[in-house]
Amino acid sequence: MNDELTEAREHFIQGMSRISHFWGFPKAMGAIYGAVYLSPEPLSLDDLVAQVGVTKGSVSTNVRTLERLGMVHRRVQLGDRKDYYVAETDFWKVVRGVLREREQNEFAQALNTVQESKEIVATVDTAGAAPEDAELARFYQERMQNMQNFFNTLDNLVSTLIALDELRSGTIQRLFNRTTNASS
Repeated sequence: MNDELTEAREHFIQGMSRISHFWGFPKAMGAIYGAVYLSPEPLSLDDLVAQVGVTKGSVSTNVRTLERLGMVHRRVQLGDRKDYYVAETDFWKVVRGVLREREQNEFAQALNTVQESKEIVATVDTAGAAPEDAELARFYQERMQNMQNFFNTLDNLVSTLIALDELRSGTIQRLFNRTTNASS
């Protein structure tokens, strides 16, 4: 590979690493996806270790996460015991997988934290509390309710986006099947 192509590949992988870190994922995960995405051939764990420069354990862990998110897919090559990986190139599928994963984990945890905090504040006896404590309890309740409303709205928005994308995919698939069946 010539120097410019090597430099472009390295630059892309580093960029994917930064993007991954920005979205709260490990840098290695972004680098691994970048390497798989730019590979015209499926890559093994050993290939990824050599290209990304992290341990095999880290590559293995991050590849499993990428698989769960639907960002890479495992391929088996006949006569070889190793697993190989290819990148998902449909970015709507990638976004949907990431949103699903984040929605399930992060939103549930955020909503639980806010709800539990509201329950703690609700135990404050505002009638018998010092005026400044009663005022602070009301302030906390209002702020936490606003946060809960925001997370609920965000959760609904993400669910709607996922549902719209699934509807889009289903509509395109049905249209494709109708076109294929009509031409048969």
